[in-house]
Amino acid sequence: MATGALIPPADDITESVLEFPDNFLLIDLCGEYDRNLTTIEDKLSVQILRRGNLLAVIGEKGPRQDALEVLKSLYQRLEQGRSLEAGDIDRELRMGPAGAPGPVDQIELFKGEIARVEVKTRKKLVEPRTEAQKAYVKALFDHEMAFGIGPAGTGKTYLAVAVGVNMLINGHVDKIILSRPAVEAGEKLGYLPGDMKDKVDPYMQPLYDALNDFLPGKQAAKMMEEKVIEIAPLAFMRGRTLSNAFVVLDEAQNATTMQMKMFLTRLGQGSRMVITGDRTQIDLPRGVNSGLWDAERLLKHIPKISFNYFTSKDVVRHPLVAAIIEAYEADDPK
Repeated sequence: MATGALIPPADDITESVLEFPDNFLLIDLCGEYDRNLTTIEDKLSVQILRRGNLLAVIGEKGPRQDALEVLKSLYQRLEQGRSLEAGDIDRELRMGPAGAPGPVDQIELFKGEIARVEVKTRKKLVEPRTEAQKAYVKALFDHEMAFGIGPAGTGKTYLAVAVGVNMLINGHVDKIILSRPAVEAGEKLGYLPGDMKDKVDPYMQPLYDALNDFLPGKQAAKMMEEKVIEIAPLAFMRGRTLSNAFVVLDEAQNATTMQMKMFLTRLGQGSRMVITGDRTQIDLPRGVNSGLWDAERLLKHIPKISFNYFTSKDVVRHPLVAAIIEAYEADDPK
């Protein structure tokens, strides 16, 4: 039996039962203290009871059927020897079962009709958890220039760095360049101690965090030492031509119009650019236009440039983050 088998209900039409042949995989499916089952129960408003190697799902027909499909899909994932983490459960609940994984080659991944999108890095396999994330990842592979615009916590930068690492380790680009405007987020930090790297590193820390999620620490450090990976403020991009590189501009809403034009015109042969930003978190001085706004207005008609948008429904951080974003959006006077 390849996956959970559905046992027809007796007289109680509100209950469906799945049988799982491998008790060890069933333990992983349920999670420690059945926390995975609890997550599914809370999201779908069903009750899941464990009876030996059986799981009984109780609830209304629609949610019950959804829960059955999620459980079968997650069990199939375990049968394939893959891990099962909280993010995997969240993805299945948001997007539904996606079928078997696609080919290993991530560039070829989007040329056929496939359901699942994956990005392989040295340390982990990254899978989009919402439809918007899935479309965004496809755009990163398909377009030489792509914009990701939306609120914090939607995975814009994280997925961009993951795709960059994938393209680097597969030989599609020779280097990764990660950049941000060094703009204070509303507070004055004063003069920071140390040399230039020490002064700008606090602004770049989110990029370091994303990078360390996808590459072993020593390998990442060696690549940065050899300039295969560069993390630098936006101001350092002036005068460069970036060829055969995967370039990410994060927090692009804090770039001025002139800075954005300067950055976009760095694009060289064999390179790809990703520009990410949140239009609601602009930290530029009053009266200074955001380069992200202008780039969106001026470039949207160019077919080879992709614009991908996220909403609070795509937030993949703590559930409270989505609720906080929605509360601020509702209070926005515009």
